[in-house]
Amino acid sequence: MKLNTRAQSAQHPHNNSPIVLVHGLFGSLDNLGVLARDLTRDHDIIQVDMRNHGVSPRSPEMNYPAMAQDLLDTLDAHQLPKATFIGHSMGGKAVMALTALAPERIDQLVAIDIAPVDYQVRRHDEIFAAINAVNEARVATRQQAAAVMRELIDEEGVIQFLLKSFVDGEWRFNVPVLWDQYEHIVGWSPVPAWDKPALFVRGGNSPYVTEAYRDALLTQFPQARAHVIAGAGHWVHAEKPDAVLRAIRRYLTDSAS
Repeated sequence: MKLNTRAQSAQHPHNNSPIVLVHGLFGSLDNLGVLARDLTRDHDIIQVDMRNHGVSPRSPEMNYPAMAQDLLDTLDAHQLPKATFIGHSMGGKAVMALTALAPERIDQLVAIDIAPVDYQVRRHDEIFAAINAVNEARVATRQQAAAVMRELIDEEGVIQFLLKSFVDGEWRFNVPVLWDQYEHIVGWSPVPAWDKPALFVRGGNSPYVTEAYRDALLTQFPQARAHVIAGAGHWVHAEKPDAVLRAIRRYLTDSAS
């Protein structure tokens, strides 16, 4: 699948690997913009809308092998032999799945607040309820949609994040498919060990990367290093962008091949 992308050339060209930024569930290519704005100083950057998100194509299939293939197709479309991949949440899992499909196409890998595990938890039912309430209310503006959502979601940051994908009275993500395929999105099939250094950045307050997942993570990514950002939750890059960028830049420098 040819994903919708936004490409930016490095402001100060170096011989650095291009970076592909991959957003999470309910997101779009704008979500990692805070990282793109910094990293584009010395890296070519490609931001993607994942399938069933943003203005990328729709599909009834929403699983990690399919999403990894989309990323591979994106590399081919941009004629890139390999790239560094930075993915948040669902995007991090899509990047990890790419290590099984085409390990030779990945230079460096950063997963933000996600582990390679089947979570077996439904953390988004409240969000789906709020999205469906907006649909039923037939509202047209973000202001009206926010008022509906506040009845069901008490985290204003989450509401504002979701509203970025509410355009002209329509959601930019494919709600029925995301609901139908949700178990695949929270799920995971283990990948063969990837033998390069990988960086796992996690929010200190987030439940997504904990000691319970350590063994599963190290089995699949034996050279993984973890970096905990204190005082941050799941959207760690939005809450503490400077700290996340410092960790990413250190890793990119230390593990450059």
